[in-house]
Amino acid sequence: MTARETILQTTGLSHWFGRHRVLFHLNLDIRRGQIAALVGPSGCGKSTLLRAIVGTHPPCEGRVVITRGGTGTVVQGPGRDRGIVYQRYSLFPHLTAVENVAYGLMVDRSTVADRLLRRRHWRELRRCHREEAAQLLERMRLGDALGRYPPEMSGGMCQRVAIAQALIMKPDILLLDEPFGALDEATREELQRVLLTLYAENQEAVCRGDPPPHTVMIVTHEINEAIFVSDRVLGLSQYWDWREVGEKECPGATIVYDRPAPVFAPGDPRDFLAFREQKEEILRAVFDPHHCQSHREYTELAAQVAGKAAP
Repeated sequence: MTARETILQTTGLSHWFGRHRVLFHLNLDIRRGQIAALVGPSGCGKSTLLRAIVGTHPPCEGRVVITRGGTGTVVQGPGRDRGIVYQRYSLFPHLTAVENVAYGLMVDRSTVADRLLRRRHWRELRRCHREEAAQLLERMRLGDALGRYPPEMSGGMCQRVAIAQALIMKPDILLLDEPFGALDEATREELQRVLLTLYAENQEAVCRGDPPPHTVMIVTHEINEAIFVSDRVLGLSQYWDWREVGEKECPGATIVYDRPAPVFAPGDPRDFLAFREQKEEILRAVFDPHHCQSHREYTELAAQVAGKAAP
């Protein structure tokens, strides 16, 4: 854990639907440049947590804070400081790959009046947007697909365009909600290496003395993927000893696992045997309903953060 600034923080976050309690007292601290993977049993509230961070479903208790330039802002709705990519990519079918990626820049940096009344200015601005989008797509290995429409591209290519669409807005944190779940194994591995490339870009920036540009939180149901693409694995689970907090029944899922993951380079082989021990630990701590442990037992990274924050 480095001394980089906090980008995302949740404090005492709880959520419920009627009498059904989903999330209980979540405390998270995501630092700039981290690639954090979130895993958990089906129905534990991973998507609910993501929606709270995005701002579409505010928590019933607690808060989400996004920090920029040392100033924290409580999340009260969606904002451009958070980018999100879902499993089902949402591209405009009538726009090419480069036009889809440039679209966000157009909306953010121009008005309807600019586009209708200041034609010469708008043409120059649009050219700059397309050049910026093309450069990003080149980095995403889509240089040959700039002029293709979504129906002309594979699912993996479309998902890369969707990630570029989010990255070009330079969000403080990029949220990925099971983005590779609908892809075949080969395409999935290709997209996993895109995330490793983002981490490598972070490392290069740090070596130059610059702040790392990419902070990512990915929700996945695949444990191997979580360990392979991230530098930190978070486990959200309803399987923990809630009696330690004085509850007679489960008050909802909480963070029961928070530990570093090994860091891989984009060209490294996926050697699942190298992290078999951590996978078994995650299966036991997060997914086993019969392993009823304290929610603090496997959260050593969170404890480090709390220790550094102590006076």
